[in-house]
Amino acid sequence: MRIGKSALLSSIAVSVLVPTTAFAQAAEEGVEAEEIIVTARRQNERLVDVPASVTVIDAAALARTGADNAQGFAQLTPGVTIVTGTAEAGDTQINIRGINGARDAESSVALVVDGILKTNTAQLNQTQGTLRQIEILKGPQGAIYGRNAAAGAIVVSTVKPSDTLEGAVKFSYANEQTIEGSAYVSSPLGDNAGFVLSGNYRTTDGFYRNLYLGRKVVDDQEVYSIDGRFMAQLGDATDLDIKARYSKLSGASINFNSVFHIEAFGGAFFEDVDAHELRYYSNIRPTNDQRTIDFSAKIDHDFGATRLTAWALYSDVDQNLTADGTSADFARYISPALGAPSNATNLAVQNKCFATTAALTGFPLNAPGFIGQIPVPFIFAPATGSTFGAYSPTTCDGTQLQIRNQKDISGEIRLASNYGGPLNWQVGVYGLHIDRTVGVSLGADLDQGVSAALYNAPGSSNPTSQLFNDTFKTDVYAAFGSVDYKMSDMFKAGFALRYDVEDRTTSNLVPNVSDPITGAKINPGLPATGGIADKSASFKQLEPKVTLSFTPNSSTNIYANWGIGFKSGGFNNTGSSALVNANFNVPAIGAGVTINDQFRKERSSSFEAGIKGSLLDNRVTFDLAGYYTKISDMQFFEFFVGSFGLLRVVSNIDKVDVKGVELNTTAKIIDGWKVFGSVNLTDSEIKKNTSRPYTVGNKSPYTADYTINLGTQIDAPLSDDIGVVLRADYRITGATWFHTVQDQKRATIFSQLLPISALALPGFVGNANYSVAKRDPFGVLNLRVGLEGDNWNVTAFADNLLDRKYINEAIPAIEFGGSFISPGAQRLMGVEVGYKF
Repeated sequence: MRIGKSALLSSIAVSVLVPTTAFAQAAEEGVEAEEIIVTARRQNERLVDVPASVTVIDAAALARTGADNAQGFAQLTPGVTIVTGTAEAGDTQINIRGINGARDAESSVALVVDGILKTNTAQLNQTQGTLRQIEILKGPQGAIYGRNAAAGAIVVSTVKPSDTLEGAVKFSYANEQTIEGSAYVSSPLGDNAGFVLSGNYRTTDGFYRNLYLGRKVVDDQEVYSIDGRFMAQLGDATDLDIKARYSKLSGASINFNSVFHIEAFGGAFFEDVDAHELRYYSNIRPTNDQRTIDFSAKIDHDFGATRLTAWALYSDVDQNLTADGTSADFARYISPALGAPSNATNLAVQNKCFATTAALTGFPLNAPGFIGQIPVPFIFAPATGSTFGAYSPTTCDGTQLQIRNQKDISGEIRLASNYGGPLNWQVGVYGLHIDRTVGVSLGADLDQGVSAALYNAPGSSNPTSQLFNDTFKTDVYAAFGSVDYKMSDMFKAGFALRYDVEDRTTSNLVPNVSDPITGAKINPGLPATGGIADKSASFKQLEPKVTLSFTPNSSTNIYANWGIGFKSGGFNNTGSSALVNANFNVPAIGAGVTINDQFRKERSSSFEAGIKGSLLDNRVTFDLAGYYTKISDMQFFEFFVGSFGLLRVVSNIDKVDVKGVELNTTAKIIDGWKVFGSVNLTDSEIKKNTSRPYTVGNKSPYTADYTINLGTQIDAPLSDDIGVVLRADYRITGATWFHTVQDQKRATIFSQLLPISALALPGFVGNANYSVAKRDPFGVLNLRVGLEGDNWNVTAFADNLLDRKYINEAIPAIEFGGSFISPGAQRLMGVEVGYKF
């Protein structure tokens, strides 16, 4: 779907926040029914009074849309896009106005649940209990909400204990055997305490089938979570809030196909990422397991003129995935046939690769792939060789095991004014300790599955061929404060300041042994003897934020804000730099790519100005904002594939400029009928990039040119006891590049191999053209219609009603000569029933 500028400029831009009533807390405070109360600046205030762009989705809107996690929230929010679950469940990258969260680095978006900052990016897309309200803040929020809020923050409020016994249960069934259920119960415990217990469950067979295994094990998943909350008043001035959470997920991983972009070969060797027909046939059943445990406690004490808030959080998230490898086309596992010294292990691996290739000759692969008689790349054996692509049904790809385990403990103490005058202030300190272990193990496939151990000795059932394995320890110290002053009834100003220090240390866990397949070191960073030395670094940043607000009347706010965003630097797996240099920064390829074992901190300076308000007696609301952001050392995920297997690293883009405009509005046509939507236009440009200098002038990766949300909601009575509800949301996402390399041609591994191959072609024939690696604009329509009474509902829903095919993500592997693509969700239709008491 192609959309021109004229269509964009004429689109009605409207907000997706369509709360029909303010939540109970607001009503108790005497706020008008149509006003929304938010905590965007850690204080209760009207949405219209906040001097920044904030999207709010209240309990009513959450129920009407079915959104219950970050993926659902992002689809309802202008200028926000998300990529999640393509490699594994905890793999979530949120882009807000051109600032993206890079894989294997810290997030750019803070997740704050009931006032507590979550620290693990794997939790970004988890369901966080029974939701009451979501606030999505755009622009740097670190001065208020803490670390990793350079792009913004998602502030989640969950249900609190009630004064009487109450609860709800919800169940839905949809195609692909997709079953979801949730329930919660809330009850008082005596006069001054209460609890909430919530549970969520979801299972699906997924949309795709593994054609070789004959099972739907491509995007299947089962997940459940249990959340508990206990709150108590410890006297007249003290409140206690204790929460516990357990979540378990199991399913598939690495939901990717590989496509080639070799222009000179033409045909299927030069394929657009949007045109590829996805098919799966790996011989390894991909798995993904994630287990989350959280405990937190928060205490609030009212001293009268001031209020003290202190909280502590313990979090433990373990993740692992197993999957097929990517090395078949590079003949890694037939190394003795190519001249490597032979041994019992690599001969057994080679024999298995030859045997499975012979047994599967002619098996239909995605074009241009084919399985010939032998596993030698076809450019070296045109008559009998093979072109496998990634994740083939043979054992020649090898296997991969990845683990990302993190334990952390954090806490904050904050003292804030509580007297309600023209001057409000807060000061506080924050601390965090993280223990993280990351491992990526590539093993030889002897058709005996994938071992759960990162290192497996020669002669084992899954001998390790390459290993990256490091521990990362992080200590964070921060102090912060803010002052807001109401100069008059119309003018307000605010200043916030935070100072962060992050001390990081990495230790390598790879044994100093050789790869039994190739004879090289099992990690390219290993010295001749001994181990790899520990590394440490400290990252510091001062983060100011200034806000100004002019309110000529109670329903209009003209505002401006400026702030500094910060994301700590860190370490790639040790040996990453050596591997890239040895394989790609060689004369035959001349990649000219710079990857370091340590990546730099990211810093952004962001300015926003806007106007928000309401018209026609609050029947029309609007929010118009413009923004300009300068980003230094933007962190960016790079993926490398070659004869060594695969490598995940974080690089830095030196300078990126982003500017844009955003408009939201909602209109009440008549009582019970609203129309709404939004439009965001973003223009970005890479100004400097020493990692890949030739990409200057390209767009910021993962940043859509625009987003448009259009929709309507109807609440109409059928009788005194029954009403009909209809909700339609149409989201259009503009064209998106996923890499700094865009409409450009680059040398690849094939440029190196073709001159020495049986085809004896010049190197430039193997160059790739990445003009076909851009995702085109696409639109997704979600529809919900149902009946509801005072305490029940029956709703039919259709997500992606028009079954629009689109890709969730493309990961170009530049020197490989292609991209790895993952599909977006197909149409999901079902029925939901709910009951509350």
